[in-house]
Amino acid sequence: MVSCLFRCYSRLPSAFTLTRFVLNKNLVRNHRCCLDREGNHTAGRFYSSGRDREQPKQKVVVVGIPNPFIWFRTRIYYFLIRTYFDKEFSIEEFTEGAKQAFSHVSRLLSQCQFDALEGLVAKDLIGKLEEKCTSLPSNYKKALCADPDEIMYTTPGDVGIFYDDNGRKFVSILMRFWYLTNARLPDDSMEGTRIFKVALEDGEGETETKRLLTAIYEFQREFTKGVPPDWTITRIEHSKLLD
Repeated sequence: MVSCLFRCYSRLPSAFTLTRFVLNKNLVRNHRCCLDREGNHTAGRFYSSGRDREQPKQKVVVVGIPNPFIWFRTRIYYFLIRTYFDKEFSIEEFTEGAKQAFSHVSRLLSQCQFDALEGLVAKDLIGKLEEKCTSLPSNYKKALCADPDEIMYTTPGDVGIFYDDNGRKFVSILMRFWYLTNARLPDDSMEGTRIFKVALEDGEGETETKRLLTAIYEFQREFTKGVPPDWTITRIEHSKLLD
């Protein structure tokens, strides 16, 4: 399940009718996120004073408080997926795979390697992303990249089951990510961002400013018999970077 997120060859056609059994398209917005910085940990760098040592790193903890109704409803969908589509489906494994795919795809976007997105991202979406990313300033491109170690929190949001007029079956899972970046962005007025400073114990009182960004990736897979079991990314949002 985890590895399949890295090679996704199927995509949804742009012209077909879907019936979606989802009541609220903005469920993920109801998920609250709290940021906490642990004061008992100090950041450090490698330096030598007779012998090399490494100071403990400062930890930033993001605590998610899910909406109980959303939590219960998504569990029903997970049950339906395991019962009617994939008996080995695990949201924990899917979340870990989605996190890896998010880090990989965001790095390709920041480097404008659009050809490498084929098989991972829907083809019609790649064209739109190329049009938007190529015109971004360098600091915005840098902010698109989410290093695996800087991903603070990952949570599934909206879950949907689709059927088209030909009886083809699809499952869609929307994932939301919170990640840190040290890219220099204009101000704190951008939606979905927060700024805070991380103190570094280097003897010079230096501080590093990082921004907490959010990203939304939607994964879709066709469960029609005979179709390869691959997930395709059909929606990408990075705060307001790609607007």
